[in-house]
Amino acid sequence: MSEGGQALARPASHAEEHHAVQVEHTRLGVWVWLASECAFFASLIGTYLSLHAFHQPGLGPRDLFDLPTTAVSTFALLVSSVTMGLAIEAAQRQAASTLRLWLVVTALLGLVFVGMEAHEFVSYWHRGLTLQSSAFGSAFYTLVGFHGMHVSFGIAWILSVLIFSLRKPGGFSTGDLWRLEVLSLYWYFVDVVWVVLFTVVYLLGKLG
Repeated sequence: MSEGGQALARPASHAEEHHAVQVEHTRLGVWVWLASECAFFASLIGTYLSLHAFHQPGLGPRDLFDLPTTAVSTFALLVSSVTMGLAIEAAQRQAASTLRLWLVVTALLGLVFVGMEAHEFVSYWHRGLTLQSSAFGSAFYTLVGFHGMHVSFGIAWILSVLIFSLRKPGGFSTGDLWRLEVLSLYWYFVDVVWVVLFTVVYLLGKLG
């Protein structure tokens, strides 16, 4: 009976080891992906810095940017990093309802950010800043727009993880925590990128 029990235990142990290897490969893949994203945004920022002064005789950063409004959307995105951290903490405690609450709050804060950015784009467009109006317009919409797309993707990812947790009455098991960990890495990444963009594009553009 003992030998039979050991024989039954071997496949489970092998499955666990295989799962652990897959998780580590996923984590590594996400880090490599984020490294490539850093290079991508660095190139966009470099392009923007090269072109942002070419807007004459049209509207430029000082004419357009509304720092208080952008500061509100920035605050919403930064707070979402805190709520994401609270979601991770709740998952580690196996507090399923609290985990779901913080995931919903994080997604809502992301939606506030994207909604305010979309309103900003529409406002600038109506005032005459288009992709074709100037080099500044092309660089601005490309840089900030791609970041907005990344945030939107992150919101969809959060919702997919939320749905995953709803399908499991206990929330996240220990073996599922990696799903939230890689999501949080991405979410923190888009938040950090935005801090850089807010500084380079908005603060320097308005005050520089």
